[in-house]
Formats: sequence, structure tokens, C-alpha cells
Amino acid sequence: MDVELVRADNPSPFTLEGTNTWLVGRDPCYVVDPGPALPAHVERVEQAARRRGGLGGIAVTHDHHDHGDAVPALVAASGRRVPVAAARLEQADVRLRDGERFGPLMALATPGHAADHLAFLAGRVLFSGDAVLGSGSVFVSPQPGALRAYLAALARLSALDLDVICPGHGPLVRAPAAKLREYRDHRLVRERRLVAALQDGARTVGELLAGAWPDSPPALRGAATLTLAAHLDKLDEEGRLPGGVERPDVTGLLAGAAP
Repeated sequence: MDVELVRADNPSPFTLEGTNTWLVGRDPCYVVDPGPALPAHVERVEQAARRRGGLGGIAVTHDHHDHGDAVPALVAASGRRVPVAAARLEQADVRLRDGERFGPLMALATPGHAADHLAFLAGRVLFSGDAVLGSGSVFVSPQPGALRAYLAALARLSALDLDVICPGHGPLVRAPAAKLREYRDHRLVRERRLVAALQDGARTVGELLAGAWPDSPPALRGAATLTLAAHLDKLDEEGRLPGGVERPDVTGLLAGAAP
């Protein structure tokens, strides 16, 4: 596939080097995740799209600000009506569901990081948004069934014959099968550590984080707490959560962890 990267200048502990905006194909091209509403970034994306024969459509993996806020500005810069596709994004005029196509892209439901999360498949190239990053791991949003759905999504992606993963943040993933195994194993290791901490008597949020996320830096403690909540939900759903466990108060954490 003919793919180009334009990276936004919004580095942070959550966005790594910045949000990756991907341009796919030519005459016209399609944009995956236009990124944050930074004027300089929007201008660079619009110019790249123009060099590729114009903008045919915009696809957004999920509605976090760092992935979709540039939609109105990019549509305006294109000078014409451009279709916008997503599962839940407010500005979308095409509501995508699993398996539906949008230009050269096929939508794959990959909930976990966000309930509305989609990945996009173009040939053997996967645009993974925040389901899989180029480095590090992602937080799982605590919603009913979120972690089980995320593990199922990873298994589904692992079954694809992928050549490369173009992530929402970080470098290209040139060994997709290994990266997807790494992501699955990472979640299962966290679960084993959490179960061990519970068996040792840990019951408070602080004790559970210390037992299962001892390597989490202070800047990512909120994200670790969200993922802890998702892991506790999974154990509860499976009837494996002991009594008396303090559940994290995630009020406000989602806004802070989703830039």
C-alpha cells in the first residue's frame, strides 16, 4: 500500500512522539486519524493530501481528542465536502460498523481502549489507532466486558496475514505477529500479578497497583488505575474476584488519560 505518515507535534506520556496521521493511496487519498486541532499539523496533512490527488475521505479510529479533533479544520481546508467515517465521532456522517468498507479501508471493531474503537485494514496493512502502539502498551477503558473484548480483538488481529501495523502513536510495527503476541502476553502477565496480589491479601487500589503495576511511572498512574479497574471487572465477570476489594474511582481519570 502507498502510505504516508504525518506526525502531530503533541508529544506526551500518552501520545509518545505525537499522534500519527496516515494518508492511504492516491487520486484520491484517504486520511486515517487526522489528529489534534493544531493548525500547523492540519496544514501539513492537507498539503500531503493535495500532493496525493486530493482528499477522498477521513476515517477516525475513536473519538479521543488527539485522534479526531482536526476533522472540522481538515474538511474546511480541503475546500469541499469530504465524508468522515467513524463509529461514534460526533462529526462523522458515515457511521461505520464492523466489517464495513470506507474507500480502501475495512473497519474492524477493536473495543478496549475505547468502546467505539475501530482499526482499519487496507490489504495487509493495519491502521491500529490505540489498539496497538508502536512502543509501550495502551490503557483499557473500564466498561462492561471491555478487557475480554480487547483480548478477543487482539486474537482476531493475530489471525490476519499482516505485513505491517501503522499505529496511532510510535513507530511502524514491522513484525505484527510478534507485537500482537506481546500485547496479549502483557495483559495476561498483569492479570497473573493481580491475581497473585489478591491471593496475598491485597484489597486496596494502592496495594493492587503496587502488586500488579510496580513498574508504572507516576505520569501513567491514572492510566494504570483505569486498566486495573478493567482487570477487576473481568475477574468479577468471571466469578474470580474475592470480596472486600476496593474498586477504583475512575471519575475524571478517563478525561485525564485520553488526550
